[in-house]
Amino acid sequence: MHPIYALVDCNQFYVSCERSFAPHLETKPVGILSNNDGCIVALSPELKKLGVKRGTPGFKIKEIVKNQKVYLFSSNYELYGDMSARVMNILSSIVEEIEIYSIDEAFMLFDSSRDISELLQSTTEIREYIKKATGIPVSIGLGRTKTLAKVANHLAKKSLSGIMELLNDETINEVLKYTKIEDIWGIGRQYTKRLNRFGIYTALDFVKAPSYLIRKEMSVMGERTQSELKGIPCNELIYSPPATKSIVFSRSFGKPVATLEELLESVSTYTSSAIKNLREKGLVAKNIHIFITTNPFKNTKQYANFAQSSLPDYSAYTPDFIKIACDLLKKIYKKNYLYKKTGVMLTDIIKQDKIHPNLFSQSYGTDKRHLVMKAIDKINNKYGKEKIYFASNGVENSWKMKREMNSPRYTTRWEELMKVK
Repeated sequence: MHPIYALVDCNQFYVSCERSFAPHLETKPVGILSNNDGCIVALSPELKKLGVKRGTPGFKIKEIVKNQKVYLFSSNYELYGDMSARVMNILSSIVEEIEIYSIDEAFMLFDSSRDISELLQSTTEIREYIKKATGIPVSIGLGRTKTLAKVANHLAKKSLSGIMELLNDETINEVLKYTKIEDIWGIGRQYTKRLNRFGIYTALDFVKAPSYLIRKEMSVMGERTQSELKGIPCNELIYSPPATKSIVFSRSFGKPVATLEELLESVSTYTSSAIKNLREKGLVAKNIHIFITTNPFKNTKQYANFAQSSLPDYSAYTPDFIKIACDLLKKIYKKNYLYKKTGVMLTDIIKQDKIHPNLFSQSYGTDKRHLVMKAIDKINNKYGKEKIYFASNGVENSWKMKREMNSPRYTTRWEELMKVK
């Protein structure tokens, strides 16, 4: 018996999150803007019909927004992250074997002994349950492999039922015949050009091509994709995410920044966020890198630089990292430049319980530093983000990115709960 994989994908996820709390947007053109309210990063089908594409700068569609009553929103990542967690928790409660692939996608493994009609009934119930519990519509693709489930999901989005299965050879071959090679998971633009030279334009062409040719042009990963399209599983579910190798926090400023004081505030703020993320994952780090850059798209003097340093030992104590980050920034900062972005990256990351004891000093986790951070995190988690923060992060933060069209964070902030009149 073949294993049966399912890919659950939230439809227009960012847009759907906004619509969950604003039902009047259901059939309206909706767009989500990138950081600093720059470009369209997500859009509804209704907005696509107006000729707007992903990546279009917001200022270029002012007339469309005005004349067609388009609803634009700043990216509300806190809301989207929480809604994603709710969907994934529902799936995890239904199926034991699940791989959370991205913020809006998850693979599941079903018992291969179940017949197709039973599977379709189960997936229909899953779609209805998620929609009822979260307001998020999902599409589900079923296949013998993860790659076929991905193909099936692409078709499911276009079907009325929101479900598509690729479980028998006849259906698989018929679908692959009309699937462009560039639409296959793992085959990008460059591989498509190389394969086209050999007359490979569809997924079925790819399946029928000699395996030695696919391996030569795409390495072993291409050969695995070919096997998956033939219904031979090569990519198993990944039940736990790979070890974190780095953590990066970086944002473009809402306005050009020239002063060292404002840059220090941003670096301190991003460092605080990065270290908090580190603690949430039970990790500690030793290296910190910081960078600054002007705007390469502006006709102004250009400058970019980076610096890095290490702590004596692994830690997740925010003040230690803030001091180093600010010292590094002072070394690379230059006057008379308009800066667009700063960023912080942590590397040399390990699990906190893997810290080796030090004979000459106490390590993080055995001294009072971790207790201080634990207390701060507990207060902030209970009473709201940044109720307690470091003075070096600043107060006004006029440099922060623009979010002038942000919707409320309905599910994570008490003060922003939806009010019923």
